[in-house]
Amino acid sequence: MTGVMNEADWLLLVPLLVPLAGGLCVGGIRALDTPRRRRIFVLSALVLEAAAVILTAARPDSSLTLFRIGADLPVLLRLDGAGRLFAILAAGMFLCVGVYSFEYMRHEQHEKRFYAFWLLTLFALEGLALSGGIIAYYMFYEAMTLLSLPLVTHTQTREAVAAGIKYLIYSVLGASLALAGVFLISRYTRTLVFTPGGALDPAKTAGHEPALLAALFVMILGFSVKAGMFPLHGWLPTAHPVAPAPASAVLSGVITKAGALGILRVIYGLSGPGVLVGTWVQTALLILSLLTVTMGSLLAFKENVLKKRLAYSSVSQVSYVLFGLFTLNATGLSGALLHMVFHSIIKNALFMIAGAIIFKTGKTLVSELTGIGKRMPRTMLCHTVVSMGLVGIPPTCGFISKWYLAQGGLSMASAWNWTGPALLLLSAVLTAGYLLSISIRGFFPGEDKTHESFAPAEPSPVMWGPILLLTLFCLGLGLFPTALTDWTHALAAALAGGAG
Repeated sequence: MTGVMNEADWLLLVPLLVPLAGGLCVGGIRALDTPRRRRIFVLSALVLEAAAVILTAARPDSSLTLFRIGADLPVLLRLDGAGRLFAILAAGMFLCVGVYSFEYMRHEQHEKRFYAFWLLTLFALEGLALSGGIIAYYMFYEAMTLLSLPLVTHTQTREAVAAGIKYLIYSVLGASLALAGVFLISRYTRTLVFTPGGALDPAKTAGHEPALLAALFVMILGFSVKAGMFPLHGWLPTAHPVAPAPASAVLSGVITKAGALGILRVIYGLSGPGVLVGTWVQTALLILSLLTVTMGSLLAFKENVLKKRLAYSSVSQVSYVLFGLFTLNATGLSGALLHMVFHSIIKNALFMIAGAIIFKTGKTLVSELTGIGKRMPRTMLCHTVVSMGLVGIPPTCGFISKWYLAQGGLSMASAWNWTGPALLLLSAVLTAGYLLSISIRGFFPGEDKTHESFAPAEPSPVMWGPILLLTLFCLGLGLFPTALTDWTHALAAALAGGAG
């Protein structure tokens, strides 16, 4: 929505205060020590937050200055198109996976701590969505790392603590690179507030183009850590297998998108895409994103641990989003925005399915899942549908986003107009191999298994309901994508200056 910007909109605090207050209450109020009361309270907080985000997103563009660091560094919230998209995505996915977690977390210890940090992590993510400048974004970005860390280390095993340390090291490295980039780029901007078309000052950048490009590359590389782009992807396959399935779902489905959103804000809100078109920075970023797409798919194809296979898949699929951002044209950007949404839906569903399999059968290896479709037919049917979505098979939603990503690649100059789409297609073939093969062996175990008894092991409606809902979204948004695609096309055209 556009219009006159409201410069003092205090209602922008509501989507932040609801999960913040909820998380503090879960952690600090003894009356919520009872599991049943705690779950009712958490569910109420998540529903209230989803409603607050939707009502906020329906309002005109607005902003709110929280405070200033000196005269020229405002820390502000701002509601715009990209913020709306990410805010709704985060609130919706945390609500859906949160409901699923009520059954899954029954067998986990320290449930109270988990839900406290669940809500606090959502607070940080909504802060990212509503950040109006790079200073506020960086503050919420650091908060997100610290508040999501307990979700990774939840089980407190040696492996979980080691994974948490690795997650923290990678995150601090990435944040440090991003902060260094902020310091460097601040010399060349009119403001550090996100501005359509970019905030660079031509008078300051003249003659300093090499230094500016280096600063932008450092910033983008820093934010790419959360997005899992090579060579800073190592935390993802380590963190996912040790975290509870609900935590793995949002780590892959939502938190990785925080890195992609940071990159979007740098390119389309600070520098402007025109500064990077045809430069060594664009070339380097395209190479890294496509290398990650291919490498992640290859590693997923050979991985036998189910959740680790899905983690490598996320490494690959989030770089689809990055590739779309790095095309620097409106078509590729629209594909990136769509894939940000669709990958979140699909990957949250896949991790919840993996969690349901582990919860009901104790099986953690892909090689152990032969015949699982006979025991969990409804769950594995959902797995098949969302896997088709991740491959990009119509009529699922993944086909829509990958179509526009390929079109964005074809719109580029020189060899990129075929290299990008070709590698995306290769990754799609590998994705079919490492996901649909699970369904094939699950439903058709082979003659040597026909004598075995497959005892039913379907999860309860509390777990299966959210999986079914996301599966229906995967199909529904593929069959009826017009409203969302029209919105993302308009947003992408505005951000990219109508290019492409």
